[in-house]
Amino acid sequence: MEMNLTPKKAQPMLEGDGGAYYTWSTSQVPLLSKNNVAAGCLKLQPQGFAFPHFSDSSKIGYVLQGTDGVVGMVLPNADKEDVLKLKKGDVIPVPIGAVSWWFNNGESELIIVFLGETSQAQVPGQFTFILLTGTQGVMGGFSSEVITKSYNFTINEANKLTKSQQEPFFLKFEKGQHKIPEPDMDKTKNLVYNIDAAKPDHVVVKNGGLVKTLTESEFPFVGDVGLSVMRVKLEANTIKTPFFLMNPAIQAIYVARGSGKIEIVGLNGKSVLNSQVEAGHLVLVPKFFVSAEIAGEDGMELYSIFTTKRPVFEELAGKPSIWEALSPQVLEVALNVDPNFVKSFLSNLDHTTNIIPPYN
Repeated sequence: MEMNLTPKKAQPMLEGDGGAYYTWSTSQVPLLSKNNVAAGCLKLQPQGFAFPHFSDSSKIGYVLQGTDGVVGMVLPNADKEDVLKLKKGDVIPVPIGAVSWWFNNGESELIIVFLGETSQAQVPGQFTFILLTGTQGVMGGFSSEVITKSYNFTINEANKLTKSQQEPFFLKFEKGQHKIPEPDMDKTKNLVYNIDAAKPDHVVVKNGGLVKTLTESEFPFVGDVGLSVMRVKLEANTIKTPFFLMNPAIQAIYVARGSGKIEIVGLNGKSVLNSQVEAGHLVLVPKFFVSAEIAGEDGMELYSIFTTKRPVFEELAGKPSIWEALSPQVLEVALNVDPNFVKSFLSNLDHTTNIIPPYN
């Protein structure tokens, strides 16, 4: 059966004065449901506020833009919220069932893309949000009898609790209109990780770029959502050479900045994607498929999640790669080449990396 991996951009799902939420639907990207992954993007205007809610899926947020974001999160079984500061480059895991609210205290738009896993979700391939307040909040769905007796309220008080908020999801404050809790910077250090500022996995390739993989060994909180993260930054016309995951996991790639091309080869050795991509595109790499990226004239930056806490990568180029692990005699037979070619091939691998700048 033909597999459609065409890159797609998100479509608006919820909009208000304070912000908007965009999503990739399963009708738009059928592979989302088949592979139990989902993606969405939250955009908050300055002084924009997203109501407290929880979700049926674990996910990881990556702050694409903004300098003064705030998130309040009540983790499962916690009795107090953690208030955290967010800025561009931050990674923030959101475990399944965590109640969170989001606020933009900055002067420019706050944009956060979320990628996650949906094996426990109501709808595979889609994040479902359950709001506590607002016109779609769960409180408004209960009878007056339940509300009055649960909270020892009169009918008027019950109506005030359930019907005072007439917005569905977003608000926009006037500057200083409401006092939002200040972030706890000690908690922020434990629960937020700035991947943009992190030391890369390997030596940075001059005029080429870098790769940074983030797992629970370096950031324990990311392990709580059962996922791992990768950031790939490529300079103009640079190639990230082919690689694949040795363990059975899905890669969801979000093109954060710039443009270029992504190539994916399937299990039968046939190309299943060879497409131009640009900022805002989402691409899925199925289990055991091999992928490579080429940056355009302005470079390209990719943010990915893997549906495993401990990704095991196998490189098909650079040093080290799988070719170097195989014996020369096996390579001669498998490639149908002479010993001199194998020697030259392995020698070239010794002097290359998995990021190839354009001058190479």
